[in-house]
Amino acid sequence: MTKRQERKYRGFLWFLLMMSVIALTFTVYYIYWDKIPSTIKIRAGVEQELDFKVPVSGEIYKAREDAAQVSSVSETALTEEGEQAEESMSDAVESVHVDFTHTVKVKANEIDTYQMDLKLFGILPYKNVDIQVIQDKMLIPSGIPIGIYVKTQGVLVVGIGEFENPEGEQVSPAKYILQKGDYILQVNGEEIENKKHFITMIEESEGEDLVLTIKRNDETTDVLITAAKNQNQEWKLGIWIRDNAQGIGTMTYEDTDHTFGALGHGINDVDTSLLMNLEEGTLYKTEIVGITRGSNGSPGELTGYIEYDSDNVIGEITENTTEGIFGVCDEELVENASYEPIPIALKQEIELGPAQIICSVTGEPEFYDVEIVEVNLEQENINRGIVIQVVDEKLLTLTGGIIQGMSGSPIIQNGKLAGAVTHVLVQDSTRGYGIFIEEMLTH
Repeated sequence: MTKRQERKYRGFLWFLLMMSVIALTFTVYYIYWDKIPSTIKIRAGVEQELDFKVPVSGEIYKAREDAAQVSSVSETALTEEGEQAEESMSDAVESVHVDFTHTVKVKANEIDTYQMDLKLFGILPYKNVDIQVIQDKMLIPSGIPIGIYVKTQGVLVVGIGEFENPEGEQVSPAKYILQKGDYILQVNGEEIENKKHFITMIEESEGEDLVLTIKRNDETTDVLITAAKNQNQEWKLGIWIRDNAQGIGTMTYEDTDHTFGALGHGINDVDTSLLMNLEEGTLYKTEIVGITRGSNGSPGELTGYIEYDSDNVIGEITENTTEGIFGVCDEELVENASYEPIPIALKQEIELGPAQIICSVTGEPEFYDVEIVEVNLEQENINRGIVIQVVDEKLLTLTGGIIQGMSGSPIIQNGKLAGAVTHVLVQDSTRGYGIFIEEMLTH
């Protein structure tokens, strides 16, 4: 082998070594990245264990004027404890070293926010973690079925189409002007009350230019549009619109201040799949009148009877968010709740293993056994942080597992409210996803 060939061979070996090191580094990051969430919540004034068991270490720090007590304990001894500041510390940073190779105990006495800088193996940058100190919370787990009615802000465009004008030509006045998912809020500066009102406004335009105020991707703008006549001599824009949605779900919790959380996911439009912009919403009493059992590949559903009148109103929906629907419920609902308030479980406290869900498939809220089979602390889709499997024979007989209408069913583990059921796994009806309760409380 010549020297030139030898140098090429050595270069090739070095290249392979570098690629191996890079591949190994990415593999290690992939394995450990989801083990510690980017945001960790802890209870104020309570010493808590963080047991992630990953080879990362770093510093907890906070630059602040009033230094609240922060302490960090390993499995065996107190490692460091901050003292109350005697003077302004606006320019100072106190830090506490943590090593998640072992169980770490943390305590903060005041509601505050801290940062944690972590490094893999104490060398490689890993991630920056927010630590939020929160007030401990007690909530009443519910599990009752609820009838839902929500009205959109303005009218929602769910489709753009064509129609024939009196001359037999295909026209589409809204094409290239409106889009699927737009909310039309005003016509010539006048607020739209509902779908019927909007249709009347278009018909009365008689072909005059209209200024529509629309909301698109959270931005409000004005567009100019002109209606056209159809073959029935009616003025139309060639769009399909919706102004409300109805359905049934399950209430997750009630608070002693008469607020509630339900569903564990938002109400999305069935055609656009977009989160519906809420103008107002109402909760109604509902009665479960039928169950369609789920099977692999075919989700089942609960069928409810809802009477939309004022006597059956049990609450007002004020928010429709990715984390669920929220609002104020009737005082009587809280006073007649089936269960007492229980603590919440923070995501790092949730374990693989036995748990229960509460739902009302038989008319009254009951506990049913499930297994928590996955806990995804860093799941991008917040509605899928927990994976549960139904093991309760009674519930499997009744429903086949998780079915539509059970969204919002509280997940209970070790006497704490851990989260809420959100979706069924279509290919395995015995399994479902859940959201962490702490995510619902950040709406």
